[in-house]
Amino acid sequence: MNITKFGHSSLLVEEAGLRVLTDPGNYSTAQNEAEGIEIILITHEHQDHIDVGSLRAVLAKNPGAKILTNRGAGRILDEEGIAYELLEHGQRTLVRGVPIEGHGERHAIIYPTVPPVPNTGYFIAERFFYPGDALYNPDRKVEILALPVAGPWTKLADSLDYAKRVGPRTCFPVHDGMLKVPGSVHRLPGDILPPLGITFTVIPEGNTTKL
Repeated sequence: MNITKFGHSSLLVEEAGLRVLTDPGNYSTAQNEAEGIEIILITHEHQDHIDVGSLRAVLAKNPGAKILTNRGAGRILDEEGIAYELLEHGQRTLVRGVPIEGHGERHAIIYPTVPPVPNTGYFIAERFFYPGDALYNPDRKVEILALPVAGPWTKLADSLDYAKRVGPRTCFPVHDGMLKVPGSVHRLPGDILPPLGITFTVIPEGNTTKL
């Protein structure tokens, strides 16, 4: 599996010839130039995960791409007249032989007075789990984990404990676009997780890594 990090939580996932884009949000623009996209996964409705301008740019270059998401992000797409299909918790689809499953229902709590929105994590090819903005454990074997390392809804200690619970072979940091200098959120996982048998790989923005 090849993974390109465009920025923050926007990824290009390539598996068995299928090209999947995750969360074209407003923390990055490199995804706007991507071509050959067949599937776009949107985990939830926050702008760092769905920016309508970015999404329209992606669709202009990839008019045949299919959007899979949940009802929360779907409301935005309905208002914009953009077609999509629901893929939510417990649902599964097969795209050119590659399975994609929905896992989880709620965004992590930001603060008790901030209502949580729907959040759907996606399990691709029975290998790679991208949780969106939640520390959801799919309770199955995960080979590759996109590990959220920063944000108003998590702290690094929680993220490290999450990686330990899921127990992937390897993980890499996402949801770090708001950080001017990643510092410890990239350094500490590389110190703490490998002795537990979990490789931690930083994918620089714009780079592709085989995992």
